[in-house]
Amino acid sequence: MAFMEKLIGKKEEIDIEDFLNNLDKEPEDPYEDADAFVKPISLQTDADVKTVIDEAKKGNILLLNISDLSKRNAIKLRDIINSIRSGIESIDGDIARISQDRVIVTPSKVKIIKRRDAQ
Repeated sequence: MAFMEKLIGKKEEIDIEDFLNNLDKEPEDPYEDADAFVKPISLQTDADVKTVIDEAKKGNILLLNISDLSKRNAIKLRDIINSIRSGIESIDGDIARISQDRVIVTPSKVKIIKRRDAQ
């Protein structure tokens, strides 16, 4: 057994009392150092257009789930996507469909390569 401890190191002992005393402390914010986020948003209504554009203005990348809306009302989905496209183009962002159910929206200075051969 001593041979294995030398190979992988000794087990770190846990101070159970210290662990239990620190359970109720507030956890640190793991996102405080992030400059931008990748955020999933499910498109449902016209109000989501403003949310998407505001998030892109903040520099965030958005993954839009369009599956529910495409099943319920394809015309409304087209209108919402056109509104998002207009708003995103006005801030020099980009938008592209990445699958049947997903659209990606990027802020300015982040562009999407839309052709596989354009690498």
